[in-house]
Amino acid sequence: QVQLVESGGGLVQTGGSLRLSCAASGRTFSNRAMGWFRQAPGKEREFVAAISWSDNIYYADSVTGRFTISRDNAKNTVYLQMNTLNPEDTAVYYCAADRRPLRTAVTTTLREYDYWGQGTQVTVSS
Repeated sequence: QVQLVESGGGLVQTGGSLRLSCAASGRTFSNRAMGWFRQAPGKEREFVAAISWSDNIYYADSVTGRFTISRDNAKNTVYLQMNTLNPEDTAVYYCAADRRPLRTAVTTTLREYDYWGQGTQVTVSS
């Protein structure tokens, strides 16, 4: 059974930091891009960051310079380091795996990701 399990969410004050982890089990995703998405209350799920199997990286404009995505294929885990958090970052954060192996360029399109975690809540207080 394939599972993606996010962890590391929580409550943090404005300006604080959190590091999210997404551990995969059931198969390896080393040949796939991995992405982070988020969904705030009443809003659609949106792209945050993604890293390809060859370590090409892309960020949403809203997090560029503050968030860093990385992966450890030996641990089958992808990370999202989030710095300088603000209340607009409050959301449930999801990790996902690209449905197409060996895609060179990362995709920001939700439907291109076929495995999803259950999400982890990030709340930033003002």
